[in-house]
Amino acid sequence: MTKKQKHFLKNLRSDIIFHGVVLFIGVFMLYPLLWMMFGAFKPTAEIFGTISLIPKEPTLQNFVRGWAFNNSTTFTTFYKNSFIVTGLSTLGAVLASSLVAYGFSRIRFRGNKFWYGCMFLTLMLPYQVVMVPQFIIFYKLNWVNTFLPLIVPHWGGQAFFIFLMVQFIRGIPAELDQSAMIDGCNKFSIYTRIIFPLIKPALITSTIFSFYWRWEDFLGPLLYLNRPRNFTVSLALRMFSDPQSATDWGAIFAMGSLSLLPSLIIFLVFQKYIVEGIATSGLKV
Repeated sequence: MTKKQKHFLKNLRSDIIFHGVVLFIGVFMLYPLLWMMFGAFKPTAEIFGTISLIPKEPTLQNFVRGWAFNNSTTFTTFYKNSFIVTGLSTLGAVLASSLVAYGFSRIRFRGNKFWYGCMFLTLMLPYQVVMVPQFIIFYKLNWVNTFLPLIVPHWGGQAFFIFLMVQFIRGIPAELDQSAMIDGCNKFSIYTRIIFPLIKPALITSTIFSFYWRWEDFLGPLLYLNRPRNFTVSLALRMFSDPQSATDWGAIFAMGSLSLLPSLIIFLVFQKYIVEGIATSGLKV
């Protein structure tokens, strides 16, 4: 056997081992998710009776019961609420963060680095630290039981998105700003006509992450929403669980599977922008 053949067999063996380990880990991680999705088509009695993914008696009744919820309030209402909260908070977070990032990266003012450092430090601040003070403020504003506490704070910008966009904007040549100023543009025109279109990958990346975080948010709606007609999807799923009676696990799995669809669709459509936005945001610090 030649050295070339030995080298080929060695690489082949390494590739087989590597892909085998990755495949095992992937199956191990995805199995609970697949179990939930396939469990949505099983009768409740069959869900915990076997570890097999394939249902013996497939049924769609879980989706019918789950979507109907309690008949007076269906999952149509919960999806509408989730899209309102997620859409408006995402829009505000992305637009405000891009404007703040432009100010930190392009406008020189006293305390620029200090305030940027303070903003960056908020990334290390757990939500539980500000949870009680925020609730007191929103309670005194009579915002509890409305969508405002879940939407308005994001219109001030998000620290992670600001940091992401600052790194992206710093990679854009400053000569473009100078050329625009010679043509008569003010700072806001430079932002809207030059910077904003050029940071499209960072904007889309921030939009995707914000949508994920707001869509799956459970603690926020749990704190501020008390009326069932105002519940979001994540909060409505908890209502299926009843410790005092039998839990309809089939309906939970059915609605849980449907709740993943918006995030999955957005990821499949915009996944290339996630990599591009994160990769290019670190070109210049």
